[in-house]
Formats: sequence, structure tokens, C-alpha cells
Amino acid sequence: MTLNWDNPLALPNTSVQSRPELDRNKSVTLITDKAVDQGEAVEQVEKNNTEPSLEYPASDTHFVQSLTFGDSANDSDSGSQRRATHPTQETTSLAQTPPATLKASLSARRREVGEQQPFTPMKPINSEDKRVINGLGDINQLAPFKYPWAWEFFINANKNHWTPLDINMAQDVSDYHHKLKPEERHVYENVLAYLTTSDILAMRNIGLAVMEKMTAPELQIYQARQVYEEALHTWTYQHCIETIGLDQSEIYNRYRVVPEINQKIQIANRRLNAVMRSDIDLRQPDDLQEFVLSYAFFSGIFEGCWFYNGFSPVFALQRRGLMKGTAEQLQYIMRDEVMHCSFGIRVVRQIMQEENVILDPRDIRDMWDEAEAAEVAYSKFLLPTPILGYSQQDHHEQFRFIANRRARSLGMEEPFPGAKNALPWLDEQSNMRKEKNFFETRVTEYQTGGALKWE
Repeated sequence: MTLNWDNPLALPNTSVQSRPELDRNKSVTLITDKAVDQGEAVEQVEKNNTEPSLEYPASDTHFVQSLTFGDSANDSDSGSQRRATHPTQETTSLAQTPPATLKASLSARRREVGEQQPFTPMKPINSEDKRVINGLGDINQLAPFKYPWAWEFFINANKNHWTPLDINMAQDVSDYHHKLKPEERHVYENVLAYLTTSDILAMRNIGLAVMEKMTAPELQIYQARQVYEEALHTWTYQHCIETIGLDQSEIYNRYRVVPEINQKIQIANRRLNAVMRSDIDLRQPDDLQEFVLSYAFFSGIFEGCWFYNGFSPVFALQRRGLMKGTAEQLQYIMRDEVMHCSFGIRVVRQIMQEENVILDPRDIRDMWDEAEAAEVAYSKFLLPTPILGYSQQDHHEQFRFIANRRARSLGMEEPFPGAKNALPWLDEQSNMRKEKNFFETRVTEYQTGGALKWE
């Protein structure tokens, strides 16, 4: 048979012909499922060489698997399955047309349609037309601002730039292998195991579920920076794992096998999946409520409580002079997360004000109770034996205290009245400005945004 080398979709002719430029040392993959020896230029087609492969008689469509060649890096869509109608005169004609010509023709037709539409000047954008969601402004036009505070978040975030390579981790290697007790290694490893997956979830939430629903570009611009920072945090955890010499596969897979870590991830996944539906419509009250609750969860609980509280066991080690490099990495991450939390809470409150959203108190109560139950289970797994200066009870009580703070910022009632500040030194990790020896470390101090008030 003769193959149409310019268009693999065309049906082959019933004669044998080798591709002139085919290297005989490379393999040829055909629509047959029989193996073809390398170096052979003879093609075999199963059953009848005029019968399309993978045809399903009960359907009006069939799939044709394209021909692929080991030396054909530029063949379009090689190796994929294509969905096609039964061959007709029209489809045969299309199959005989080189794909490049088809694309050019489609592009030309689109251009013609665009050129036929007369230019109509548009009225200037009014900042009052902007809304966080469901706005009428031009998403491609930054100014005039309606939310100048969002732009300030972006400016401050860019002043706070750092990378994990800026921080000396040499002492951490010695500490982990020679100074940490078994229960302290357990804490260190599982904090990393939880955070590695969590920051990817946070990145996906902002990048895939939130940004595309915003209708004011100044909000999207800060959120784009936030996506970058979540990726930077993931790099940081990976850098710590590599530097210490931990088993990457084992650490990354713990969330799949440790129920207490998996529970927190699944709660976040459920919230994320609820607002990533293709049919979500924020003009519908139920969908709008779902979105606001999800955003409140990610900003107020996932980043505002679980992350904020999640760094504290490593900070407890740092206070005793252990794992100081890792703790410094987490300190910079924590400052980013403070800004993410603050920004997210402000966006949630703005949406509630603009869209007249009143959340169901039962949904809010369930959200806090579920988050606390997951945090209690996680803290019991993380700290079955207390480490010096830190216990499971400290972790749990501090979660409740931080949750009250986030609830007040969201304009909600405190979910855990009377909770005590079990770790008064924790806020120092995000607020303090450290002095560094210029000759021992690269200066990565934040310029602004380190100290934020929550009350």
C-alpha cells in the first residue's frame, strides 16, 4: 500500500511503497496492533487494508488511530486518537487536503470575518462598573482602579522576593542526622509531607478556581503573584527534602497512606472541586454561596489556620537552636501566607458586600467544626509524644485561637469562644525583623508587609 506521508489521515492505497527518507534503523508504528520489527519498511494492515481501524458498528462515529513514525517529531498529533465521521465525499476531500492548508484556510476565514466588522469606538471604563465578580468593566484594562488596595498587595509582594537558595541549610543536615530525636524527626518529616501537597492545592485553587472568576484585573494581578509564591513554597519544601537527604517518594506519598494527612487534603479537594465545575454560575445564589464558602475556607482556614499553625512545630525546634535553616525558609513562607490570607479575606468580604451574600450559619459552623476535627486528628498523629516546648494540646489550642482571629476578620462569630493563645511567640515568626551577619548569609530580609494586624 502507498501511504500519504503529507497527511496520515488519508486512507492508504493498496500497493507497497517505502518512505524515501525513512531511516531503516527506526521503527514504524501503524494502525495495526501487530508488532513491526525495527528496520523493516513493510507495513502490515490487519484484516482488510481498506477497512478503518477501531470502528464501532453501533455508533455513527469511529476512531482512526494515526500513523506515527519514530523519526517524525513534526507530524501533527502523532500517536493520538482522532474522532471522525464515516468517510463521505466531503471527509475524503478533507483528508486529501494537507493539514497545514486546512489550518491556513480556517485562519484566513476567521481573519476575513474580523475584517468585515467595522470598528466601533468604546466608551471609557468607569471604575464604578468594576466588581470582584460579575463585573461590567474591561478585564484587560487595569486602570482606573476600583480596588487600589489590591494593587498595593501586588507591589508589596514584589518587594518581598526571596528563593530557598538564599538560605544556608548546612547546619540542618547535621542537626537532622545527629541531633534530632526520633520523635523530632517524625515531626519534621510529616510537617514537610503535609506542606508539599498543601501548597500545590493552594496554587491550584487560586490559579484554576478563583482567578478566572475575578472581573477586576488588579485582583487577578496579585493572585498571579500568589500562584507564583505557592510554586516557590513547593520548591522550598523540595529543596529541604533534597538537602536533608530524605526519601522523596516516601515523603511525597505519605498523604496517600497517612489518614490524618489525607483527611485535610480531601477536605480541601472537596471545596476546590465544588467551584471548579464547568457549569458553575456565580449569578445563581447557590453557586455564589458555594464559591464564597470555598474562598473563605481556603483563605481563612487552609492558609490562615492550617498553614499558619502548621509551621509552629518546626519553629519550636528553631527556638532550641535546631533546624534553623528550615525554620527560616518557613518564616519567609509564613509571611507570604499572611498576605495571602489577608488578601483572600478582604476579597471574600468585598464579594459579600457587593453581591449581598449572607452565608448560612449552619454552613459556617460545619466548616469550622470539620476543620477543627481534622486538625485534632493531625496533631495527635504528629505529636504522639511531645517534643520539648511543644505538645499536641498546644497545637490544638493554638488552632482554636487562630480560628477565632480569622473568623473575626471574616465578619463571623468566634467559633471557639475562650480559646487561649498557647504559643504567644508564634506571631513573632511573621512579624519580627531579623538581624543577619552580612558575611554569613545573603540578606533576604523583607522590605515591607512583614507585620500585619489582624484585629
